[in-house]
Amino acid sequence: MIISYLIPTSACAGYHPVGTLQLMRALLVVNPAATTTSARTRDVLIHALASEMKLEAVTTEYRGHARDLGRQAAESRDVDLVVALGGDGTVNEVVNGLLHAGPDPERLPRLAVVPGGSTNVFARALGLPNDAVEATGAILDALRDGSERTVGLGLTSGTPGTEDEAVPARWFTFNAGLGFDAGVVGRVEQQRERGRKSTHALYVRQAMRQFFGEAHRRHGTITLERPDADPVTDLVLSIVSNTSPWTFLGNHPMYASPKASFDKGLDVLGLSRMTTTAVARYGTQLLTSSPERGPHGKHAFSLHDLDQFTLHSKVPLPLQMDGDHLGLRTSVTFTGVRRALRVIV
Repeated sequence: MIISYLIPTSACAGYHPVGTLQLMRALLVVNPAATTTSARTRDVLIHALASEMKLEAVTTEYRGHARDLGRQAAESRDVDLVVALGGDGTVNEVVNGLLHAGPDPERLPRLAVVPGGSTNVFARALGLPNDAVEATGAILDALRDGSERTVGLGLTSGTPGTEDEAVPARWFTFNAGLGFDAGVVGRVEQQRERGRKSTHALYVRQAMRQFFGEAHRRHGTITLERPDADPVTDLVLSIVSNTSPWTFLGNHPMYASPKASFDKGLDVLGLSRMTTTAVARYGTQLLTSSPERGPHGKHAFSLHDLDQFTLHSKVPLPLQMDGDHLGLRTSVTFTGVRRALRVIV
């Protein structure tokens, strides 16, 4: 469904300084299934944005619709700003649409994010309020002040010479994982397809089931390879972070890679063992992690600010990006792309 809010202006291309916000042409991508916003709240937010700029609001109707809308905005040259109203999955789709032809921060529309999901890691990592109404107010203030930042993003691709070579490239905003955490995401998605709500309790339950069903938790199958360095072998878990915190448990941030940043390359946390004792130790460390220290110990492996690396697995393992399960892979190449997209903050 498309709702256009036309404000009579002589619109012109580009980012507009203070006092000319109504000249801005914006596309609002609305996920009607967003878990923490009601139809009434979404209507209020639409009218708040429409009162300040020339706005077209589009409600997504199928999986991948937000990506298609982002791509259309990037190709049109007539959109100054794309606002994503939804969870991290909606944001990921919009970003992949905007960057379908590669990063071009000076030409592409800016991105703004109104959190509407259960976790909203990307929005919160940008420093936005986790409440949709408050975040909308913060975004409008930032637009009036001309406040934005250019963030780095992660990019995955198939690895040349492997069966995954032909897998399409895909962007992620805050994290990705091959193995255990992706398996948890896949289990949660299955439960959601059966009508269960996405809650933190659901994630915890599925994490326990994934752990007890993990066939390779004592002897990992993942090898990390990077240029000019020895490979890291026998990893059970691999978490790739583009920013920190890695995720939130309610309002509690968890730092898998505390030094990860939108201004740097990618960080990796790997575990080479997931026995009951090891999980208790590293799980506790994750729950008590801080911006100064994340999980550490004999079976924990960390790398910071990588431009490119590849994860290989001896057996097919699940892959997730920004909380979206993407099937099984045996090899994935990760690239940290600095200054990929401009974001309103």
